[in-house]
Amino acid sequence: MAGLHSSVFLVMVSGQIESASFPEFDDLYCKFGFVYGQDWVVTSGWEEGISQVTKKSMDKRQIVVWNFPIDITFKSTSPFGWPQIVISCYGLDMFNRDVVRGYGAIHVPTTPGSHSREIPMFVPESSSKLQKLTSWLLGRRPEFVDPKVVAQGEGREVTRVRSQGRVKVTFNVVTRDMKKLGYDTEAASVAIPHIPTGNTGGNTLQPDQTLGGTTESVS
Repeated sequence: MAGLHSSVFLVMVSGQIESASFPEFDDLYCKFGFVYGQDWVVTSGWEEGISQVTKKSMDKRQIVVWNFPIDITFKSTSPFGWPQIVISCYGLDMFNRDVVRGYGAIHVPTTPGSHSREIPMFVPESSSKLQKLTSWLLGRRPEFVDPKVVAQGEGREVTRVRSQGRVKVTFNVVTRDMKKLGYDTEAASVAIPHIPTGNTGGNTLQPDQTLGGTTESVS
């Protein structure tokens, strides 16, 4: 049993999907899900969730506030495939039909501590004006069958998308036993990946080298 515990590390993630900015839309809700590599296993918490429907604020910010909690713990033997959170926002159009308002994804911060991130959102676009008009009339606007595809690189280069809105997420990250496996997640090492770490025999966890998939700069 001791050998098993020494061969894995834990990443505990809590926080919340705080708010979103979609000035053109109202009555929005969001869904979230985590995407991660084959070496990762969820040991506790919620891998997916859906928020309440919320109206945008009446002040000049015009933001939608959810404060929807996230709480999940992973174990893994390798940082490759570091978890990403995928967020999808939905609302009603003028015909009271449920349509997607934005997709976005971001890696869970690799540095322990509290972090605040803003995720740029986007929506798929029809390939022609005729298809765009037809989809609007029929209520069949382009959307992904599986929203988690936005966290993957395959096929994204052939998908037409349009930027639309932003979502704010806060993370509280705690790691355990990573140094025992030779990975350094201290802020000074991760934030400045080009500084030599010396001949210590360990590995520095750097998002642009070890996460795989879409990269994220960590501050």
